[in-house]
Amino acid sequence: MRILVTNDDGIHGPGLTVLEEIAHAISDDVWVVAPDEERSGAGHSLTLSNPIRYQKLGERRFEVTGTPTDCVVMAVRKILPEMPDLVLSGVNRGQNIADDVTYSGTIAAAMEGTALGLKSIALSQVSGIYENGESFAVARAYGEGVVKKLLTLPFGPGVLVNVNFPDCRPDELAGIEVTRQGKRDQNFLLVDERIDARDRNYYWLGFARERGNPPAGTDLAAVFQKRISVTPLHMNLTQIDAMEALRGVFAS
Repeated sequence: MRILVTNDDGIHGPGLTVLEEIAHAISDDVWVVAPDEERSGAGHSLTLSNPIRYQKLGERRFEVTGTPTDCVVMAVRKILPEMPDLVLSGVNRGQNIADDVTYSGTIAAAMEGTALGLKSIALSQVSGIYENGESFAVARAYGEGVVKKLLTLPFGPGVLVNVNFPDCRPDELAGIEVTRQGKRDQNFLLVDERIDARDRNYYWLGFARERGNPPAGTDLAAVFQKRISVTPLHMNLTQIDAMEALRGVFAS
């Protein structure tokens, strides 16, 4: 089995090492193609207005001057000798649940793999909820087993799987739950205003750490309850229930 490993935290991201370990436990044919620097929040973006370059860093290891989506495209169309059988993206430093899904470069890489007809899995390590820092211990302890179980299933057209490991010690894990994408009950995106040395304003975008009160069965609730969240996502975003009402509006 040929596995393509990528991420959005960059070629030197600590979670990439964890994902390489998971991939090598499954196959000897592992290729790493990742951004040359952090591209968090890139979403499913392509680089179209600038050239893309790549550099070989080692045996089956490459960095790309582009987004996570660019990395998957370059890997499949240019770098790898043949198509991979599996795309693994992550392990992201921080959660990719609920509203994060549309922003995430980690999930976008898996989306691109799915668009190319490849089985694709995004993996993220939640941090900051229980003040355990940025430990990847749960991902390292359980990631291989989760991926192996997912490999036994057909995903179907347009489907990718989003896995989030909770912020706890491995011995505190409460289980694995198949979940639906949640929705935060507060405004989680913050704008932090600061002043530079020339007395001009500048801004950092960031995320609130509030837990909220998510409903059972969601990815949010699962990770708050120290469970691994496994969520099937679909590339087709059509809201089927709204179609009939729209037809009625435009029929007259």
